[in-house]
Amino acid sequence: MTNPIVVKPSADPWLIQAGGFYYYCYSDGRVHIRKAASLAAIGEGPATTVWTPPPDTMYSKDIWAPELHYCFGRWYIYVACDNGDNAQHRMYALEGGADPLDPLSAPYTFKGKVSDAADKWAIDGTVLSINGVNYFVWSGWEGDVDVGQNLYIARMSDPCNLSERVLLATPEYEWEKQALALLEGPEALIHGSKVFIVYSASASWTRHYCLGLLELTGAPLNPAHWTKRPEPVFKASERTGVFGVGHCSFVSDCASDTGWIVYHGMTDGEGWHNRCVRAKPFTWDAAGMPVFGEPL
Repeated sequence: MTNPIVVKPSADPWLIQAGGFYYYCYSDGRVHIRKAASLAAIGEGPATTVWTPPPDTMYSKDIWAPELHYCFGRWYIYVACDNGDNAQHRMYALEGGADPLDPLSAPYTFKGKVSDAADKWAIDGTVLSINGVNYFVWSGWEGDVDVGQNLYIARMSDPCNLSERVLLATPEYEWEKQALALLEGPEALIHGSKVFIVYSASASWTRHYCLGLLELTGAPLNPAHWTKRPEPVFKASERTGVFGVGHCSFVSDCASDTGWIVYHGMTDGEGWHNRCVRAKPFTWDAAGMPVFGEPL
């Protein structure tokens, strides 16, 4: 396989496996899904447009980072949208079909806003399933003004409604505060009995964008039961010349148990227009921690 697997500009890659195929969900003002038999081919071939936002609504513009999940007995796409004003960004759900092996088995329809009672700014929502219970994890503001982005978690009572949000993590370290203090792009990674959230830190348009790691040590809704690694687990490499790595997803090789991290990165300059989607295999150490190595 040759990187990038999706040429620029492309970012915030969400890939998932079902029925022996890979599905790549992405947005460009609309939401699309690509299907491929191999990870290397995911950027090729036609895309199926599964949702076009209606004009003049609170979810018509700035369609960011859609994720495709099978939960509550159906396929759902969780996506951040606004009305053209970034301060109005919220998470929304699109409802698809019930066939667990085929995310394209039915049209996707608008289901509604995904929120707790606080209804604050929110992007990059993902689903974490533990022992049959679904939790929503996302990046959000504490209040109504952008002074930094935190990670929040809440229990899902259904595809759209959440329990009161719990503050999961805030930017603490310098590597989480480059150009802007923010945590975003949380993604679940489960290996045996270990549960992790891999998240993106610092400003996404810079060469310093990187990945951090939280490990669950107890109850998911207790922030004291999440341990943050003090150093990034995946970052830019001067040796390979890939920078600004982040906002990942995880898949396995359909023909083996090899784990792959799919992420975006840049090889020239800075800015959102320089990003493209890349992939590499990763391993696990003796303690059961993921080892991502260097971006390729």
